[in-house]
Amino acid sequence: MRISKIRKLIKLVEKSDIEGLEISGWGKSIRITKRVNQLPAVLDVLTETRVPVKEEVNLVPIKSPMVGTFYRGAPPEAKPYVEIGQEIKAGQVLCVIEAVGIMNEIESEIEGQVVKICVENGKPIEFGQVLFLVKPSK
Repeated sequence: MRISKIRKLIKLVEKSDIEGLEISGWGKSIRITKRVNQLPAVLDVLTETRVPVKEEVNLVPIKSPMVGTFYRGAPPEAKPYVEIGQEIKAGQVLCVIEAVGIMNEIESEIEGQVVKICVENGKPIEFGQVLFLVKPSK
């Protein structure tokens, strides 16, 4: 890919609301990501509105590492892995993301309490989309 195209892609990501972009082809791939300031508001994925963050500024987002379909349990109609208010441990499975027919278990990287589940069961998700908000253990 030419450097001029890469620069255009970087500008596209900078000006948009997306957090990243990944393009693959001809045996090569490029990933462009940007840091998004989490304060003073977080995106409420279900209503597409801004929600002020006051006492919850220390919440940690758990984001999707891939594009796919979000399921709270496996199989999709099973009991969810986690519920709001539940304490979780690092390495604990939180959900599955189906991508290209493969069910990928998503594990927590932190310990804490699930404060919000940001995606509805069975809905499509994007790379970097917030799936859960977790209040970390102290």
